Amino acid sequence: MGGIAALIWVEGTELTTHIGFLMAGLAITLADVLKNLPVGRSSSCSGHSACGPVSRARWPWITEATEGWDDGSMCGRFVQAQDPSAYARHFGAEISTESLKASWNVAPTDQVYAVAEHEERRLLGTFRWGLIPWWAEDAGIGARHINARAESAATKPAFRSSFGGRRCLIPADGFFEWEKRPKGKLPHYIFRRDGDPLALAGLWASWRNPETEERLVTCTIITTEPNDLVGRLHDRMPVILSEEDWDRWLDRDFDDVEALQGMLGPERRGVLAEHPVSTLVNSVKNNFPECVEALEID
Repeated sequence: MGGIAALIWVEGTELTTHIGFLMAGLAITLADVLKNLPVGRSSSCSGHSACGPVSRARWPWITEATEGWDDGSMCGRFVQAQDPSAYARHFGAEISTESLKASWNVAPTDQVYAVAEHEERRLLGTFRWGLIPWWAEDAGIGARHINARAESAATKPAFRSSFGGRRCLIPADGFFEWEKRPKGKLPHYIFRRDGDPLALAGLWASWRNPETEERLVTCTIITTEPNDLVGRLHDRMPVILSEEDWDRWLDRDFDDVEALQGMLGPERRGVLAEHPVSTLVNSVKNNFPECVEALEID
C-alpha cells in the first residue's frame, strides 16, 4: 500500500473518499480511509459472471452475457491489458493505485483505470465502471450508466454534476462493437493504428451506500455518433479525445460547457483500425489475449 494517497473531499453535502487521490482538507489516517473503501464488487451487482447470473427480472436493461452487452446504444466492452505504468506514462499521470489484472474483456461493474486531476496533479486511479450519482438510493442504477450520451451528458440529472467538474480519461487499448450479420452478431475490435492507448472521455462520481456507509467511486464512458469506420458496425462509438484536449477536459475549474461539448465528436483523424474477432468476447468468462486476435472470415 506504500505510496497510495487518499482524498477526503467535501463538496456541498457530498463526502468523497477514494484511494488513488491526494488527502485534502481534513486530517485523517489512511487506515480510516481504507475501512470505508469498497472491497471487490458491490453486493448489489448482478451483471458480471463473478457475481452470479444476471437476473433479467431485476435488471431488465442488462442483456445476457452472450449478447455482448450490446443493446443497440452501448459501448459495452473494452480492453485494458497494459501495466499501469504504461498508461501513466502515456497520459503524464502519477500512479496512485495498486495494479489491476490485465483485462482483454472489460465488462460493466469491473474496476478500471482512469485518469483524473486533483489540486493540479494528474493521477491514475481505479474506478468501478457504471456511474452511480451521489443521490442514488442504491447501487443498481450504475448498471444503466456505463455510458453517457455526448448530446445530453451536460444536462441529464445523472451526469450533469460530474460533467461540471468530475471529468476523466479512461485508457483503452481498444474497444469492441458488434456487426449485425445474417447468422448473428460478429464482434469487431477497434484500436489505434500506432498501438497507443485510446483516451476515452469519461465522467466520475462518488456514492455512499446509505445502509453500509460503503463508498464507491464510479465512472462512465461518453459516447457519440460514429465515424465512417465504426458506423459500418454500430450507431454509436466512445468519444476519443485528442491529446490537445486532455488538459481542458481534466481541468476541474474549466466550465465552458460549449467548449467541452465541442470536444465530444467522433474520431475523424483516421487513427483507428479494426478487425473481426472471435465470439469468445461475447462471454465475460473469456478474458485472454485471444479475445483481440484477428479472425479470418469468408
